[in-house]
Amino acid sequence: MWVARITILHDCIIGNKCREFKVATISQPFNVFVEKGVTYSPEVHTLWGPEENINKFVKALEKDKRIKNLEQEGNTVFLIEVTSKAIPVSIWSGLAPRLIFTKPINIDTSGVEHWEIATWDKGIITNFLADLNKIAEKIVVESIKQTKLSDIYFSRFLPKLTPQQRQAITLAFEFGYYAWPKKTNFKQLSKAMQVSVPTYREHLKRAEEKLMPNLMNQVK
Repeated sequence: MWVARITILHDCIIGNKCREFKVATISQPFNVFVEKGVTYSPEVHTLWGPEENINKFVKALEKDKRIKNLEQEGNTVFLIEVTSKAIPVSIWSGLAPRLIFTKPINIDTSGVEHWEIATWDKGIITNFLADLNKIAEKIVVESIKQTKLSDIYFSRFLPKLTPQQRQAITLAFEFGYYAWPKKTNFKQLSKAMQVSVPTYREHLKRAEEKLMPNLMNQVK
């Protein structure tokens, strides 16, 4: 299989709001289709960031007429993005199922999309990138390489975390708790979360207990 890792910056309904409200998302589009030049993109997004920012982000989505069928449960939203502009998933939909998402799309707080896609034909990736260059403001091809199937991570549903568990592990990641050497400690992280050290440690431990089995299944 050929695997490509790319970053994309374009005029994106979701990405623009990520940049405005400093929210990141992990998203999965599915059953995207284009009809009479209009792209219909059903998507599930898991939102990451301060609760206040997430609330503002969701309210902005509710006001946007290009967003249809918006539903929210905690930090997860379902929506249908409807746009007459060609966007990256418009191109992807024309190549599916020959072009496979191996990871969910991550949109960071600067509005940049991080994609990892795979196919058995390198030419399909080349064609995708050529079409993408016509609509994107900026594309960075981080890598295109042929790899073994066992080296490819295929996305799976993550276990459900409570809002406190999600916030605890997000802060740990963003503050560098999992870096080497560590860039933070429980005292700093509990202060950022505005809870006691024992309470923070408990939320993080519970989050790790839920996430680690899923992670270990990928490295076996």
